[in-house]
Amino acid sequence: MYFERILHVDLTQRTSRVEPLEARAIRPYLGGVGLGTRLLYDHLPPGADPLGPENVLVFAPGPFAGTPIATTSRHAVVAKSPLTGMVGDSLSSSFWSHTLRRAGYDALLVTGRADAPVALVIHDDRVQFRRADDGLNRLAGLNVFAAEDALRAELGSDEFSVAAIGPAGEKQVRFACIANDRGRMAGRTGLGAVMGAKNLKAIAVRGSKTIRVASAAALEPLIVDLARRCAGPMTEKYRGLGTISNVLVLDYLTALPTRNYRQGSFEGAEKISGETLNRHYLERRVACSGCPVGCEHLLVAREGPHAGARTRMDYEPLYAMSSLWGVDDPAAAIRAVETASLAGMDAISAGATVAWAMECFERGLLKKADFDGLEPRFGNAQAGLALLEKIARREGIGDLLAEGTQRAAAQVGHGSADFAMQVKGLEMAGYDPRSLKTMGLGYAVGTRGACHNRAPGYSADTQGRANRFAGTPEHGIALMELEDKAAIFDSLGFCKFIRGVFGDFFAEAATLYRAATGLEMTPELLEACGPRICNLKKAFNIREGWSAADDRLPPRAMQDRIPAGPDGLNRLAPIVMQEAELHAMIGGYYAARGWTADGMIPKSQLIALGMGDIAEDVGV
Repeated sequence: MYFERILHVDLTQRTSRVEPLEARAIRPYLGGVGLGTRLLYDHLPPGADPLGPENVLVFAPGPFAGTPIATTSRHAVVAKSPLTGMVGDSLSSSFWSHTLRRAGYDALLVTGRADAPVALVIHDDRVQFRRADDGLNRLAGLNVFAAEDALRAELGSDEFSVAAIGPAGEKQVRFACIANDRGRMAGRTGLGAVMGAKNLKAIAVRGSKTIRVASAAALEPLIVDLARRCAGPMTEKYRGLGTISNVLVLDYLTALPTRNYRQGSFEGAEKISGETLNRHYLERRVACSGCPVGCEHLLVAREGPHAGARTRMDYEPLYAMSSLWGVDDPAAAIRAVETASLAGMDAISAGATVAWAMECFERGLLKKADFDGLEPRFGNAQAGLALLEKIARREGIGDLLAEGTQRAAAQVGHGSADFAMQVKGLEMAGYDPRSLKTMGLGYAVGTRGACHNRAPGYSADTQGRANRFAGTPEHGIALMELEDKAAIFDSLGFCKFIRGVFGDFFAEAATLYRAATGLEMTPELLEACGPRICNLKKAFNIREGWSAADDRLPPRAMQDRIPAGPDGLNRLAPIVMQEAELHAMIGGYYAARGWTADGMIPKSQLIALGMGDIAEDVGV
């Protein structure tokens, strides 16, 4: 069911109101990322400063959050990104999503800026604004775990679910994230900085409303069957080693980014592999609320200089703070990811920014004095850790690095932009685009930048659906199909780790949707939601100033070949992304989308997708 209620909060005026929104108006966007993006488009003034009071911060659970449907405890956070200036959306999971729904809302929309740090407390229909920098529990300056605990203690109840920012968000680090439920993160595109700019330290939610489904009798057997499949062999990879099993696979494929993408394989890959980490550092496996998969691996360093470091570990944070730095010490990587997480920073962007700084130091573009005596060479984990701390506090060189690689390179100059591994301002994920060509296309055209979740081209490359060594227009078709399906997963709130358990995803998900909401949904109607949501995101970017020149890869990916390494490493080198093949892939992608040759959306297409009002804004 939908509650058909959107909660609007104005931090400047410290007021709130409820906007009714019919379920039939929500249905074309489903919920989650789709609904969040539509609300952002409708309520954000064009050209607004991402760190200004006019930016709109939207929290939107999927329509299944709070039901027993497996892996649907996810919510989207959407705003104009302070890192890219374009659409910023990120996903998190667990109890916060359920709780916002039980409070009776399909989405929360926050505008304005408080005159002092505040915590927003939502208990069903009651909305309170609490000072976060005084009182019995001072929240300002606390790391994300401590902030959660302190706010719950102040409220006197563990039934509140808390989303909070850490010191990085308060300092408006452009890749700060939002944490909830002790370690789940809305990680990418800098939405924690948006909260910080609004002087909003945390949001606590408690709900007592019942989430009713349209037909419990029809839904129950579907829920049981889906849970059984989610606990089966198709998710064993995630339950067993977790996503850190990607390390050795990508190393073999010459796609493991190493030393700021200078290489595609790492001589220390075995030491940081999922096999090694699970054998020596695993403390326990954990799961999000209502998830039978249990993909998260909690790792702990038990001895040595990093003893006691503890963090949930996935492939992306691991790569960003090990091979990307040329570091093969798992304990140091655990400490680095823990440091970034507690400060409330996106580990991918943080790690990539430190790697860029290491290369700047080795090239002599930044000196030892710039780093307050540090020598951040590749392989120097301690220097990397120190830089993370400086970034979180915007201290010294950290103030520059907190801007992200695109802005930092613009200030440093001297060709440093050539090895700033970002697209549209978002640092690249852990897949080398030179040996995974569909992934490279996804980085280039992705609406939120160099992203592996919204444009998951790597799956076409690694599963043989596209030639990963030679880009062609057909790669554009493959990427479009992956993007459309990902948009539906992100809007329904499904975890993508269960994508392999479905036989006919559109038919099965449409059946679940009908039983849960009571609204009409066919496989065809559901499938059409993917292009609608993807075109909506692109329309937002066009309105905010996107042009075809933004769909590119960094010079290193286009000019530098992956070098051959010692002992048979980079066995497939040399590999490079040719300008002609990237151009061909982008052209094939635009054509598959039905866009013009320069990537603009025809008015007729937006009208056909049910977005006639947007067609008047950006259609050609």
